[in-house]
Amino acid sequence: MILIQVLLGGITRLTESGLSITEWKPITGMLPPLDEASWQLEFDKYRNTDQFKYVHAHFSLKEFKWIFFWEWFHRVWARTMGLVFLFGFIYFLIKKQFDKRMVTPMIILFILGGIQGAIGWIMVKSGLVPEMYYVGHVELTTHFIAALVLLVYTAWFGFRLLPAFEQKISDEKLRNGFLLFVLFFIVQLIYGGFMAGMKAAATAPTWPYIQGALIPDGWMEQSPGWMNLIYNPLTVQFIHRSIAYLLFALGLYLFFKSKHHNTHPIFGKLRLVFVGLLGTQVLLGIFALLTATSPDTFIYLGVAHQFVAMLLALNLTGMIYLLRIKTNG
Repeated sequence: MILIQVLLGGITRLTESGLSITEWKPITGMLPPLDEASWQLEFDKYRNTDQFKYVHAHFSLKEFKWIFFWEWFHRVWARTMGLVFLFGFIYFLIKKQFDKRMVTPMIILFILGGIQGAIGWIMVKSGLVPEMYYVGHVELTTHFIAALVLLVYTAWFGFRLLPAFEQKISDEKLRNGFLLFVLFFIVQLIYGGFMAGMKAAATAPTWPYIQGALIPDGWMEQSPGWMNLIYNPLTVQFIHRSIAYLLFALGLYLFFKSKHHNTHPIFGKLRLVFVGLLGTQVLLGIFALLTATSPDTFIYLGVAHQFVAMLLALNLTGMIYLLRIKTNG
């Protein structure tokens, strides 16, 4: 459900649907408008946003319903996840299926889910202010990273319950190598969020060059210089590409470095999946970039790129879980 929710978030962003619902109604918001008068009321609220005035002024009520659907579905799915978790937690608690070690992680998961919902509304509000046509890319990225934290934490907790993950691997150097990969991967995910939020791919939809150069002109034109790292689309794209090359090289190195652990029943499979996902992600990134100015194609490739990033995050979580630092005894 978390995977689907993050994908729905990606679709919501790429279809520019995120500002179609201008209010936060945790309970009554579960139901969409049920008659034409209600639809017109929601449309009128959206027409007061700067996104409608300067980007979607040509929208009819029918077109509004399309973007409304994705934002509504995204919110309803989030609420449904909360209910599934809450009722499941209560049911298994009554049935005494939890041991004491499970309760605290479950509570943490619930809190993380609530925080994610709050971040989502802060993100939407960032786009409902004057002179904002979309949600803020920093807020969008925060929402995305928080979703991945929830996903990875859930997976880590799940791995603890699986007998197949009990057999660990003692290889401190390899673990440190994968942790280094994760560090760069987190930065890459952040810049992926910036890319989506700023529509940075459309500023230079070419590969391998960025506006005809490996290092584009104007990549440090903003002052002070640090602002380019966050607010300059060309710089964001340059960094995102550069880290991708670094991750690909480091990933191949770790793949070959870990071949002597291929006999481990789970790690051996995760290792092969890792290199497959890594190569797929690079190709999807290139093709998504090249189609950035073709919205119909870009949506599919952009969502696929995001999906593989999540699978890679889960894959890395599994491998690092199996790798443990060698201890005496």
